[in-house]
Amino acid sequence: MFARLVAMIGAGAILMRRWGATTDAPVVGSAPNIPEAKAQSIPTLKMPTAKGWEPGHVPTAAEGLAVNAFASNLKHPRWIYVMPNDDVLVAESCEEPGKIRTAFDYAIYSTMKRASAVGVSANRISLYRDSDGDGIAETHEIFLKDQRQPFGMALIDSTFYVGNTDGLVAFPYVNGATQIVGEGQRLVNFKPGGHWTRSLLASDDGRKLYAGVGSLTNIADRGMEVEEGRAAIYELDIASGNSRVFAGGLRNAVGLAWEPNTQVLWTVVNERDGLGDEVPPDYLTSVRDGGFYGWPYCYWGKTVDDRVPQDSAMVDKSIDPDYALGGHTASLGLCWMPAGTLPGFDEDGMVIGQHGSWNRSNLSGYAVVFVPFADGKPAGPPRDILTGFLAPDEKVSYGRPVGVTIGPGGCLLVADDVGDVIWRVTGAN
Repeated sequence: MFARLVAMIGAGAILMRRWGATTDAPVVGSAPNIPEAKAQSIPTLKMPTAKGWEPGHVPTAAEGLAVNAFASNLKHPRWIYVMPNDDVLVAESCEEPGKIRTAFDYAIYSTMKRASAVGVSANRISLYRDSDGDGIAETHEIFLKDQRQPFGMALIDSTFYVGNTDGLVAFPYVNGATQIVGEGQRLVNFKPGGHWTRSLLASDDGRKLYAGVGSLTNIADRGMEVEEGRAAIYELDIASGNSRVFAGGLRNAVGLAWEPNTQVLWTVVNERDGLGDEVPPDYLTSVRDGGFYGWPYCYWGKTVDDRVPQDSAMVDKSIDPDYALGGHTASLGLCWMPAGTLPGFDEDGMVIGQHGSWNRSNLSGYAVVFVPFADGKPAGPPRDILTGFLAPDEKVSYGRPVGVTIGPGGCLLVADDVGDVIWRVTGAN
């Protein structure tokens, strides 16, 4: 009942904001025209009810592509990792209810619960194997259990690394194994909670690991002390065990990927809430060693967020992102896709899983998109790969895409945490 009341209040607030106003155009591209911020005393809450997929109903693939369920009946699949022997690992985890401090906290919790975005976390990694190559996994094993909201995964030599919300853990791995047992070795501690996902990416030489650690709050609402060591990408030196902040001011950097021609690290970042439908946009950006990207003091164009106690020196050093992805798209998944991997996608580029908004008057995201690259940079508008996760009236979601990766045989795999499916995208013929 409370969730329905929240939805009604949210709809009323949205109607008032739209009255006599035009809807902001999506802010996308390398030179975005970002509207003026309009701080919201009552933040927008709008999220579709999670419905899932009916039998025979699948996402809509771009022309020339086909999609099928590689694996089904998972429990909130978030991230995917493909092993050298083509075993597909899936981290099944979920945001857990936090401490309810205010009525608005409860409103957010009720909204998220209705959308299947918060609940009991499975806290495991599952293994799927397609031995006969028909594009559907026939083997399912629990690869690793009893973790704490596992997310990122990486294999380096004979060590398997897991990004739990509270730290980076290493496990011995034997090639072809379908299960890992034991507690593993804790290498790095992370502060849990808030933006809880911990993505991982190994360097090509296997000497370093990079991990995304999001902020606790929206705009350092509880002060900067609790945000220390957060809103950052970490670098771990495998040989020495030493870790450091590689780059900061990244509110919630999730997906990580290498641009292979330049060997530059890229990430997708979820920006702050409460300033408007398109203010500021989520973004895709290259990441400089030692770089600072503005959070919480400012956003794109060194635009100061006057809700935050300011530090002019930090504003001055902030770096503008490379490419806007639209407001509140919740761009989470990221992987490099070489030219020709899928028919009709003849350029190199990045694939992005857009989980979808919950806090804007017209929903955004709920799609898997492709951003073409040239000379190491984004070069053109995004193109849809998968859509149809959201009902046309925006009342229900059939699914929400998260992790994306290139799978066995050159397919694209997509984790869908509302549909509880791993989708497989290939050419239609």
